[in-house]
Amino acid sequence: MPLRVLRAGYGAPVDQSLFPDPHALNAQDGLPRVLEVLRGKRIAVLTGAGVSTPSGIPDYRGPGAKPRSPMTYQEFMGSVASRRHYWARNQYGWHFVARAQPSAAHEALARLETAGPVDGIITQNIDRLHQKAGSVAVVDLHGTYAWVLCTSCSSRFPREQVSRYLDELNPGFYDGMASADDIEYAPDADATVEHTGGFRVWDCPVCQGVLKPDVVFFGENAPSHRVALARRMVARSEALLVAGSSLTVNSGRRFVRQAHREGIPVVIVNHGVTGGDSMATVKVDAPVGEFLADLGEHLTA
Repeated sequence: MPLRVLRAGYGAPVDQSLFPDPHALNAQDGLPRVLEVLRGKRIAVLTGAGVSTPSGIPDYRGPGAKPRSPMTYQEFMGSVASRRHYWARNQYGWHFVARAQPSAAHEALARLETAGPVDGIITQNIDRLHQKAGSVAVVDLHGTYAWVLCTSCSSRFPREQVSRYLDELNPGFYDGMASADDIEYAPDADATVEHTGGFRVWDCPVCQGVLKPDVVFFGENAPSHRVALARRMVARSEALLVAGSSLTVNSGRRFVRQAHREGIPVVIVNHGVTGGDSMATVKVDAPVGEFLADLGEHLTA
């Protein structure tokens, strides 16, 4: 069933991915069908925010997600004030993502890669939790919070190094703020820091260019070399498993279209309707972590 956006009062859009999919199979009925499709095949996996929400990292579109207005690439590059605002919040929020631990979904996929059925993972998340769980063949489609990129000379710096310099430039900036437990965090390592006007940013030490986290902002395209790696992973697969993604945007949905076009079966496991349901061989509406754990036990039995 294709993704539909209905209109509610005052013209507000209602994202149908927030609601259960009445046409999908539940976990109990879906597992045998998914096993029938995936067993004995080389599997490429595409993951979204739904695999990381059990790790405490919120998402932008899932059930219960709060409305957010993430900074766009154009806003970030367009003014010093915007960059100051972004870095002040990110400097507080990136530690939250760095401390997160893998969910049952990450661990199940890592086991499946080690055992053989999973050939590789394409993730739309920036949290590196797949790598923390032990996965090796991972394409970080949207980048990772762990690195910072110069937008002029393309030099890259570890986020920890940048963090130390920002702390030196802004001593005492966060004194008197609420405790970390009281701060609201976002999927892109942003945090709700209200007063950011006096924050000092760090320029590239190589060329004095603008630094940005090595993640894909809203309004920015995924780097072509990562897209190419992901496309090759899908092309050599014999099945595509989508886990925890609403496939609302083209960045991830393109790989479902590729698989569908090339005759590769597509299995989608997600809570709610997705933008790829019309191309799915099997769609299961179930908690992603629990389902993948069960799936892994059966695929490796």
